[in-house]
Amino acid sequence: MGEKKKDSDRRIGRRSLLIGGAAAALGTAALAREDLGRLWWRLPGNRKPRVEGAVDFGGALWTAASPGNFRWADRPDDYPIDRVIIHVTQGSYGSAVKVFQDPAHQAAAHYIVRKDGRITQMIRELDVAFHAGNRSFNERSVGIEHEGFVDRPQDFTDAMYAASARLTARICARYGIPVDRTHVIGHVEVPGTDHTDPGPHWDWDRYMRLVRQAKRDADHAEATA
Repeated sequence: MGEKKKDSDRRIGRRSLLIGGAAAALGTAALAREDLGRLWWRLPGNRKPRVEGAVDFGGALWTAASPGNFRWADRPDDYPIDRVIIHVTQGSYGSAVKVFQDPAHQAAAHYIVRKDGRITQMIRELDVAFHAGNRSFNERSVGIEHEGFVDRPQDFTDAMYAASARLTARICARYGIPVDRTHVIGHVEVPGTDHTDPGPHWDWDRYMRLVRQAKRDADHAEATA
């Protein structure tokens, strides 16, 4: 959290302009129909239709972030998702919600996990959240904030670890993301970042064990359903 850099990809991207120019020059028959269909909602004022208030993780509370803090998208069709990025809010749950709803903040994550294990979703996984400070990693990842401070190990409660692990396991299962430290990373590990979260007190060994167990449990439940 706390990323101040603007994500310049909120403007119409070079890819969109190139495809638009090609369509004008060659006609729609020269381009794949589905590619053109995914471009109209990237123009100003348009967005991919979705159910208002829907969440991607069962049991999550929906509280919408400001559109100034993310970009409408249609992931994973336009941007494959292959990372989960772990953050710490450096503040309370309430303060995180407040800044994610402020368009001037220019940053937000998809989820916030509270100390008591409750989960709030603020951006759909369909969309590109401005959370990593790196355009490529924003486009390819889901960001999860955790309530607390990096220098307070007591903020990382049992309930938080368990709930976050279930959330990450579900995201990994949904997109076929390997459950390993190459694909589940901290904000500090994003190239070019100046952030240190989740910090030295985040127990990665414990967390990854919980994620793997949660994924095994979910896989077993699905197989026996």
